[in-house]
Amino acid sequence: EVQKLNQQLEEKNGEIQQMINQPPYEKEREILRLQKSLAEREKAQATSDILCRSLTDETHQLQRKLASTAEMCQHLAKCLEEKQRKEKGNSDNQIPTERSNQVFLLLLYNETSLQALICNLQDENRMLKQKVAHV
Repeated sequence: EVQKLNQQLEEKNGEIQQMINQPPYEKEREILRLQKSLAEREKAQATSDILCRSLTDETHQLQRKLASTAEMCQHLAKCLEEKQRKEKGNSDNQIPTERSNQVFLLLLYNETSLQALICNLQDENRMLKQKVAHV
């Protein structure tokens, strides 16, 4: 194991000597290439950060919208129940279930579509983070 480490040390020393022996213009060219690569990575990281922030903001906005929609749905359901009780009091034989089913289906559709949108945004956010990690 010590011999293996010594061999690796010799290889690294050889690489260092090779870099030292390079002409100055090659060193400068390598430095410029590395600086350019670093600048590109920083730019990609900044772009990814902006996209992630934007997606996070949009996700929060959709969650707030979903919460307000759910609240509105609850309010509409309560109003419908009260109306049904009043109508039931007026005529015990009439039960407006068709109307309540329509409201329920509408509420369910809105909630489902918002959940699907949130899932899509989370997937896109995850993919962007993977791309950032890859870069």
